Amino acid sequence: MGRRDIVAGVAGLLMATVAAAGLAGWYGEHRRAAELAAQVTALREEAKRSAVVQNISRQMEEIAREQKDISDEQREEAIEQRRRAEAMRLRSEVERQHALAAQQQAVTSEALAQDARQMAEHQRLQAEHQRIQAELSKRVADTLSYLALARSLGSLATIQQQSGDTELAALLAYASYLYTTRYGGNVYYPAVFQPLTQTSQSQKTWAVHTGAVTCIANMPKGDDRLVTASTYGELKIHQKTASDRLESRTLLSDNSHDFRDIYVSQAGIIYAVSRNGHLVIAAPSDGTPKTLALEQVPHPFALSPLNDRQLLVVGENDMAVVDMEKNTLAARRHIDYKACAVSRTRNKPLVFDNHGRMYIVTSADDQETLTVPVTGQVTAFAESKGTGMSAYGMSDGIVYLVAADGQVSRLVGHRSRISRLKLNGRRLYSSSYDGTVNQWVTDGEKIDPVTLTTTGQWVMNFAFDNYKETLWVGDWAGNLSMTLLNVKAMAIRLKSQLKRDFTKDEWTYYIGKNVPYESFTK
Repeated sequence: MGRRDIVAGVAGLLMATVAAAGLAGWYGEHRRAAELAAQVTALREEAKRSAVVQNISRQMEEIAREQKDISDEQREEAIEQRRRAEAMRLRSEVERQHALAAQQQAVTSEALAQDARQMAEHQRLQAEHQRIQAELSKRVADTLSYLALARSLGSLATIQQQSGDTELAALLAYASYLYTTRYGGNVYYPAVFQPLTQTSQSQKTWAVHTGAVTCIANMPKGDDRLVTASTYGELKIHQKTASDRLESRTLLSDNSHDFRDIYVSQAGIIYAVSRNGHLVIAAPSDGTPKTLALEQVPHPFALSPLNDRQLLVVGENDMAVVDMEKNTLAARRHIDYKACAVSRTRNKPLVFDNHGRMYIVTSADDQETLTVPVTGQVTAFAESKGTGMSAYGMSDGIVYLVAADGQVSRLVGHRSRISRLKLNGRRLYSSSYDGTVNQWVTDGEKIDPVTLTTTGQWVMNFAFDNYKETLWVGDWAGNLSMTLLNVKAMAIRLKSQLKRDFTKDEWTYYIGKNVPYESFTK
């Protein structure tokens, strides 16, 4: 039932009530009318309030419906957002998986890149090694080419020197030396060394004796003089001047003597033994030398000190000891073998016989007998304390080199009897009756001789100066030869003597147009 119907019903009821009341009295009716009017008013108010409440209820319902719609929308939006969030989560998971895969791929790529870098570095090192090997091969080829050129130039220098063109010979010899040293070659190679000595005038020869020069000895250190003796009884002392002249002074000339060996004491006293059984004692500052007869020592031929006071004199079948303080014969001993050569070992005299034995002599009455480690007749011996090597020179020209471990090398380079050996560290020097003095470098795989000098006469003996820069050689014809061994000094001397440079045509002809031209005089 609607509000209007209610109002109409109420109004009708009121009118009925009023009509009934009219029958009861006007006053009562009037009062009741007023009450009814008040009730009507109250009802109207109530109706208004009800209408307001209904309006409010309707509005609340509308609000509720709106809120429900909003709630539905929010719910649907929440569902949509949840769906989107889930989709985003799924997308994030997929992206995370992709990221993990990308990370794994990055790690794999890094490992591959590291491997590639290592391979690239390895290839770079291989390329660098190949480049170095190629450069080394080129340098080796260039070195061999230039060393061959140097030796060829040295041979041409010898030819030009013999033909009389000394200027061109000097240029060729210096070029030979220059390319040899520049490319690490052996300057003592004969084709290089000999032209250098010839053109630099580093080899000189003086005829100083009438007989064969059998012995050469240096004065003590600090005294650059040299003593020589001959088979004709000549005893001389020499000194080389700054201008390469030789000043000689005769200490004794007596052809009854046949000198075979010399010893110079630390005090500068000269002892020369003669094969006729005499020992000549000379002091360069004194006048006439003294002569000591070696009684019962026939054919003495060698001298070797036992100590600072005693000098051992060795004959073919006898020994004698000379007191160098008193210059008297202190002892004599007959030996039961034939002495053939005398040298030194362990700072003591070493005597070789003709039956393959050697004897270390401590005194006239004390000697140690050993077996020679090589076969043949020993004519010369040398040893090196620094390297432990020893060398044996034989009567047939063979030299045996014995290493510290006992290994024996057979050196072939002489054609006749070895007259003297000398070991200076790793370098062995030998002289022979074939007229040559050779040098052997013993620390190479192959030991070949380098001829330092050739005299054309039997070389009886040789010695170095106190600085080991000059080689002195005595031969059978009485000549004393000097050879400068300092190759650098020879080259400096030769360069200072050059009068001109190669012409362009000479350079092209002798050295080659592919070799850059250079001046040797500047």
